[in-house]
Amino acid sequence: MEPAQLPDQQVLLDIVRNTMPFGKHKGQPLMSLPVAYLEWFARKGFPQGKLGHQLQTLYEIKINGLEELLYRIKRMRH
Repeated sequence: MEPAQLPDQQVLLDIVRNTMPFGKHKGQPLMSLPVAYLEWFARKGFPQGKLGHQLQTLYEIKINGLEELLYRIKRMRH
């Protein structure tokens, strides 16, 4: 069994720092996006590029109950 791969630190920082650039949740911090919205992307396909990677990583974090990791990063940045 392979060990779980940890996300790149920069991806985590970007998830905490960036906002959704389009759609129903435009302007909302990525880390605050509802799981249902991320599940929709998981079914329909994540966007290409950096945003898609961020959303896919966020989806994995949320469905595995690891959101506290993002809150810790956010607190460290302030």
